[in-house]
Amino acid sequence: MFEFTEILFASPLFEKISPEDVRALFPCLHIKIASFEKNEYIFHAGDCIKSFGMVISGSVHIIKEDYFGNQSILSEISSPGIFGETYACIEIEPLAVSAVAAQAAEVVFIDVNAVLSSCTHACASHTTLVRNFLSFVARKNLMLTAKMELLSQKTTRRKILSYLSEQSRIAGKSTFQIPFNRQQLADYLMVDRSALSNEMCHLRDIGIIRFRKSEFSMLRQQQNADNLS
Repeated sequence: MFEFTEILFASPLFEKISPEDVRALFPCLHIKIASFEKNEYIFHAGDCIKSFGMVISGSVHIIKEDYFGNQSILSEISSPGIFGETYACIEIEPLAVSAVAAQAAEVVFIDVNAVLSSCTHACASHTTLVRNFLSFVARKNLMLTAKMELLSQKTTRRKILSYLSEQSRIAGKSTFQIPFNRQQLADYLMVDRSALSNEMCHLRDIGIIRFRKSEFSMLRQQQNADNLS
């Protein structure tokens, strides 16, 4: 377990908690570690869970599957991101989504009741842990709201530009990497892959974006995406 402590220290869950205090919390949190191969399911839709996951290495996709097996990628979680926390808090609510290793991944599982219940010593670090957890859940809700706004865009073009604009903002520069290949990006935006490719090529040809594999550059701003020609 302890070879992963440096990554755990970087998690927002342990913000403002000293490394020594983080280590002291481990016995209270009932931490378990598991490894997953690419495309292996970590959580299945329909599961009821009591622990949430923290990605130590690799990455995890949160996916939604319909009756016919079609998948939509809702989010991508990389180290030291957290997933499954909302359902772990409810416990009796079955998962409506699945968590799948997007590549070989190692995940730490943490008992949510151990996080939210005061330890026997009622230490200050555990109080900070609870505050950090609630803050993380609140930020996650804001991210989900942003995703809903993205998907509400009426055209594939608007979805692409909205997504790339947000990734540029997060990176703080006009050239950046995205965590998806083309099919995964189409799934994330909930659009047809061919339509996605056609729109991306059109935007490239008229000088709005440049891309190579998963690297993108925003070349100029445009007020109204639907008026691009």
